[in-house]
Amino acid sequence: MNGAVTAEALGQAAHDLSLWGLFLQADWIVKAVMLGLLVASVWVWAIVFDKVTSLRRANKSADAFEDRFWSGGSLDDLYAKEGEDPSHPIAAVFGSAMREWRRSVGNGGMMGGAKERVERAMAVTIGREMERLERWMIFLASVGSVAPFIGLFGTVWGIMNSFAAIAGMQNTNLAVVAPGIAEALFATAIGLVAAIPAVLAYNKISTDLGRFAGRMESFATEFAAILSRQTEAANDKAAPAATAAE
Repeated sequence: MNGAVTAEALGQAAHDLSLWGLFLQADWIVKAVMLGLLVASVWVWAIVFDKVTSLRRANKSADAFEDRFWSGGSLDDLYAKEGEDPSHPIAAVFGSAMREWRRSVGNGGMMGGAKERVERAMAVTIGREMERLERWMIFLASVGSVAPFIGLFGTVWGIMNSFAAIAGMQNTNLAVVAPGIAEALFATAIGLVAAIPAVLAYNKISTDLGRFAGRMESFATEFAAILSRQTEAANDKAAPAATAAE
């Protein structure tokens, strides 16, 4: 009886069940899985911080720009200040529309198809700006869906090694079995630690990106209507002049 207790105590002492001890005692493949998942988790948090910061900054800049836009000031002055060298997405949409609209001015009137070209320029700009804002979102989705399975692979591999060691030792004592199982399950735990924040962040950021895209599209629609009215007014003024010249 005393010999059995001593063997069990020695078995427990030989295994460090702390997180760091479980990592050090794991198989090299399981270690590689754990390290990869930890790196992915750190990268996920870096992306989340960048996206949250970028969206907050973009919305704040958009609020300030729309206040200036709807204040009744000159569009040409606003374009000179912000449209020529835009620093945020809404200003980029405004600048692309103004550039195309200015190119369409000719002989005091407007060239044909100006409205369509302006709308197309804004749509292209919105797509480009959203592509920039959505960068690395696929990584969040991939980590959220794949990390648990990678962790499970590490667990399965660790359990296989544990059972092989148990068979070699011909000892099914819990003190012998538990450390190997704990090392294996640690990989799944790290996989979940990486996946759960990635899924939550992806859903939240995707919703915020969708709202911001809708905001840019609404601005583009309203601005296109303003430029369309100015185009019609310019053409109406140009028509009598052309008739008088004939």
